[in-house]
Parts: sequence; structure tokens; C-alpha cells
Amino acid sequence: MSNITKPKEVILSRWYFGGLASAGAACCTHPLDLIKVHFQTASTNITAGQRPTMMSTTVRIVKTEGLLALYNGLTASLLRQLTYSTTRFGIYEVAKQQISPDGSPIPLYQRIFLAGISGAAGGLVGTPADMINVRMQNDIKMPAKDRRNYRNAIDGLIKVYRNEGAMTLFNGASMATSRAIMMSIGQLSMYDQFKYLLLKYFPSIFEDNVTTHLSASTLTGAVATSLTQPLDVLKTRMMNSAKNQYRSVGHCITELYKESGIFGFFKGYVPAFIRLAPHTILTFVFLEQLRLNFGVHMFVEDKKH
Repeated sequence: MSNITKPKEVILSRWYFGGLASAGAACCTHPLDLIKVHFQTASTNITAGQRPTMMSTTVRIVKTEGLLALYNGLTASLLRQLTYSTTRFGIYEVAKQQISPDGSPIPLYQRIFLAGISGAAGGLVGTPADMINVRMQNDIKMPAKDRRNYRNAIDGLIKVYRNEGAMTLFNGASMATSRAIMMSIGQLSMYDQFKYLLLKYFPSIFEDNVTTHLSASTLTGAVATSLTQPLDVLKTRMMNSAKNQYRSVGHCITELYKESGIFGFFKGYVPAFIRLAPHTILTFVFLEQLRLNFGVHMFVEDKKH
């Protein structure tokens, strides 16, 4: 018998698929993100019986502002994903394909390194849109006279630039970048790792299909939330702060600890998980569908033969 190896088809993702997938996921999960921001910026000077819950926050927003208020800041959220996520997914995917052109798995430490670098770049690029997103989501809880009333994300960027200066657009950039590094490590590298482990050790159950994508992305969501929540709280506070309210990241950390203790850094953890897990799952399911249907097809030698 001839020992002829059969080529194996590999489908690679295009660099911009991550940004499109993240934007699609944001359309579905934006109300949860808005509620999370309200938790993180809520005053701590309230009695235990008056502390807001996820349900009470949702009901209050809908009653006072209407159902569509849950989508306040959607344009900024989409702009953020199209800048932040396109950058981090794009750099990660291109670098990964440079290291492994045939699509074979690369070591975990390389994935973590690539994800960290990609996240840092994405966090910096996405900071202006992220700041506008936080402000627009938080606007409805402020007194009418104090609201910023940005019409959309672009209007918000222009007004901040004109009224507060270009540097204000990067308020919280250090926290946003740190969070993006942890988020990208928790999402990009860990999704690849979980998917690799499922396909390698449970081939009779998992293959390159939606079941595997759902399973790997669910595990990824839990890891990503735990890694990023403290940084997310600090980033949100700094972006939503009044001018000169916090002198530095260290000052913000100190003030938050004085107000709420160590648990203050995990304020809004439940809504953050409820929001981030579906967002992570939808992002990777959308990404994989884009890859499978519109990705780059190539044939490589099947190393198992």
C-alpha cells in the first residue's frame, strides 16, 4: 500500500473578523454593560436596605427613562469594539499566523505573550471611545442640569476635545490598557487553549463546531471576568470622574479602598460576569462562524498520517 498523506483543510481567520464579531456581540449585551457601569459608579453612602440590585437598577432605568435607555451609549460601545477589539484581535491573529502559517497550535506561553501585547495596543487605541461609552451610559443617572447629552459617540469625542482638551480623551488610559492586557490574556489566549484541549483530549465529543466554540468560550468568560474586574472598576471610576478628582491611579485605588474596602474592587462582579460571559461567548461564536464561512482556506500536510 502506498504511504500517501492526505492534505488537511485548515480555515484561518481574517484579521478584522474579531472586531466585527465583538461589535455584533456588543449589540446583544449592551444593556448588561450599562447596568454594570451603574453598579460601579453608584454612591457607597447608602444604607444596606437601599443598596441597588441588578433588577432594581433595570426597573428604575426603564421606569424613569424608558426601555430604549438601556441602549444609551450604543454608538460609543460599537466604536469602542471597532477600535479596541479590531486592534487586539487583529494583532493577535496576524502574529499567530506568522508564527504558525499552517494554523497548528502554538505554545501557551506564546499565546499569552501575544495576547498581552495585542491587548495593550487595543486598550490604548480604544480608550477615547471607551471613555465616551462610560459617560453616555452613566448620563441617565445624573441630574438633568449635569448631563453631558452627547448625541452619539462622534459628537462626544468632538465635545470632549473642544471643551476639555485632547488629553482628557485618554483619561483612564493606564487602567484601560491594563484591563485590556488582562482581558486579552483571559479571552484570546485562554479561548485558544480551551479549544485546543477540548479537541485534543475529547475528540470523540468535540470537533470544530458550535458545541466546541460554546464550551470553550464559556470557560473563557469565567477566567476573563475574574482577571479583569478590579481593573474594570478602577477604569470606570477614572473615566467618569470629575476633573482632578483623582490625582493618579494610586489615588483612585486608595480612595476606593477607603470607601468600600477590598470588596469595592469587585463591585458589580455578578452583572459583570453576566454581561462578560455572554459577550465572550457571542464574540467567539460569531468569530468562528465568520472564520468557517468567510475565512482563508488552505491545505496542509496532516501530521497525524
